[in-house]
Amino acid sequence: MVPLQNSAREGVVFADQVEKPSFDVLEILESRDLLFDNNQIAFSRFISEYYFASLGDALSLFVPFNTHSLETFHCDVIKNIQLSLQQNRAFTFIKEHPVSLLFGDTGSGKTEIYMKYFEQMIEQGKRSLFLMPEISLTPQMQIRLEAHFGDSVVMWHSKLTKKQKEKSLERIYDGSATIIAGARSALFLPIKNLGLIVVDEEHDDSYKASSRPRYHARDMAIYMGSRYKVPVVLGSATPSLTSYTKFPSFRLKGGYFGAVRKYVFESHSEKITYAVEKSIIDAINKKEQAILFIPTRANFKYLICDTCGHTLTCPYCSVGMSVYRYAKVVKCHYCGYSERIPQQCPACHQGALISNRLGTAEAVEYFKNNHPAFVTEQFDRDTVSTHKKLKALLTRFNKHEIDLLVGTQMLSKGHDYHDVTLAVILGLDNILNLSDYRARERALSLLIQIAGRSGRKKEASVLVQSFNEEFFATFVNDYQAFLDEEKHFREGMYPPYKKLARILFAHKNGLKAQEAMSEMVQKLQVLNMVDIVGFGPSPIEKIANKYRFQILLRADKSTDLIRAIKATKNGLAEIDMDPIEFG
Repeated sequence: MVPLQNSAREGVVFADQVEKPSFDVLEILESRDLLFDNNQIAFSRFISEYYFASLGDALSLFVPFNTHSLETFHCDVIKNIQLSLQQNRAFTFIKEHPVSLLFGDTGSGKTEIYMKYFEQMIEQGKRSLFLMPEISLTPQMQIRLEAHFGDSVVMWHSKLTKKQKEKSLERIYDGSATIIAGARSALFLPIKNLGLIVVDEEHDDSYKASSRPRYHARDMAIYMGSRYKVPVVLGSATPSLTSYTKFPSFRLKGGYFGAVRKYVFESHSEKITYAVEKSIIDAINKKEQAILFIPTRANFKYLICDTCGHTLTCPYCSVGMSVYRYAKVVKCHYCGYSERIPQQCPACHQGALISNRLGTAEAVEYFKNNHPAFVTEQFDRDTVSTHKKLKALLTRFNKHEIDLLVGTQMLSKGHDYHDVTLAVILGLDNILNLSDYRARERALSLLIQIAGRSGRKKEASVLVQSFNEEFFATFVNDYQAFLDEEKHFREGMYPPYKKLARILFAHKNGLKAQEAMSEMVQKLQVLNMVDIVGFGPSPIEKIANKYRFQILLRADKSTDLIRAIKATKNGLAEIDMDPIEFG
């Protein structure tokens, strides 16, 4: 702890001797019994360099070691995980490679293979790191791990209280935690005797940090495995094309329950149609359960004037606001601004505001009003804001106390729904039509992931609203064929064959942001090591009262991008290496 201006701050000592500075220095207030080891220091330097973050920002990701902890290692494991012949082949395969991809269908038994590997690590006196996207959203995995490994499992994620984090850290420090399961931040915990890293649902965008340092936890897990000489296993039913092309993979086919899914397509835009409503009624009348996916939260996404066509937008962001009818407000999902729902158009003062783009709350309201005998619940970030609420909702759903679950992408996050025989998917074309080179991959992956939540015990139907039936129907039962085709579209242009960097410029004065972008573009244009894919205003030009501009760069190698950016960047440039978000 060091004095800095009028407060005490935490500092990190990098060298025990330096040249005497020309200014007076103050005494250190307190020395802690904490240290970063050489691997953590080297790892943080890499993150700082690669992701264009300060060393302080990079190091702040890491949790230091405690020099006073007495490490013990003891875990009694009941070795009762029995793998099938196919699972055993997969297990043998992943043990033979430093980095491997377990490409397993939903319900094919990937988790059992991970757990068998954890058992083997414990026998060798080593610990395992198990990464999952948004761990606070997957309490069922915690139950499965603890049922087999007991108190040796420690969970780590942002929803833990300060006290819970301290308890978890103590068990990591003293060695009693042999399996550390968590979200992307668990990658930076002080784990001695690490023997294995597993990245489940490796395709999930939650692994990419949206603020500086903008690291990708999957990529950093692979870097960490290489540096620590630890095997890394990536797992997914819908792996990213990057992982599929870069690493050896084992294809684990078939679901554990052997259920059949029938796909039905309806050529329609996002709406509760007669076909949608009837399929849900029929399923619930048979005492079965249904899930309904809608990509948008709230009641509606936009309000548009029926007279002049004006869209009600946030005053601080160039986006339409979402309608929360129950709270009688419209809210911006980017900056959080909200205001009362206007009674008439604020532009022409004559027209009525009509809604566009269905939201989860509106769908829930529709079924509650028209089918009050059904128990319908909402499943999105507006309603499931805590780990406790999520646990309670999933328990109620699996106890059959809820008939219909209406939700956003949270529905696809690896939850195990026992009796769902109908999955309805709306708004998929909105994802397919995004200006994103991964739009096809994202839309198809989402369809397969949500469909995979149904038919765990018996035959299920999947109703998909889309004008692109030919594309989805071709690949919905053969994701590998899609990946093999998608390769040809990306070759020579996009990842995994090229490297991308997105450079962002934001300022309250739009002219300053534009000038900073133009200055950097001019400098980049004379360099032949990178291509400028495009530049100009961001798709959402203003967020939180700041005007935004961007440059998209492409190169054969990351080193070329880094050299070019270092040579040309200015003070307003915010660098996003390997971007996954372009909107």
